[in-house]
Amino acid sequence: MSIHPALRYDDPEAAIEFLVSALGFTEKSVTTGDDGAIAHAELAWGSGDDEGVVMLGTRTGDSPFDTGKAVLYLAVTPGTAVDPLYERAVAAGATVVQEPVDQPYGSREFAVADPEGNVWSVGTYRPS
Repeated sequence: MSIHPALRYDDPEAAIEFLVSALGFTEKSVTTGDDGAIAHAELAWGSGDDEGVVMLGTRTGDSPFDTGKAVLYLAVTPGTAVDPLYERAVAAGATVVQEPVDQPYGSREFAVADPEGNVWSVGTYRPS
């Protein structure tokens, strides 16, 4: 089984640009509706057996699937340093929520907010 978060944005194009440039996501697919708005996009985090996918689309204001703000956790591939990814996110204009910190449970992590206020926490902790 797997889980794939789905987020809605007022400006999904800006969200995609942020997630790709700041956090290193890769565009898998982007589908637009008849009005040209992004109806569905899939962005990958990681690769191979370690790949996760987040789905996003345009917030319409009248859909039961329109989301509010969310907090998402991205577990880096074992052995990956967190600090260079933090520096990449800051260089791309991310709003810092938490600078890199060593947690008492052994994780090295940081958190940034995307342009619409969703918080993306990145760390070495891997839920079992």
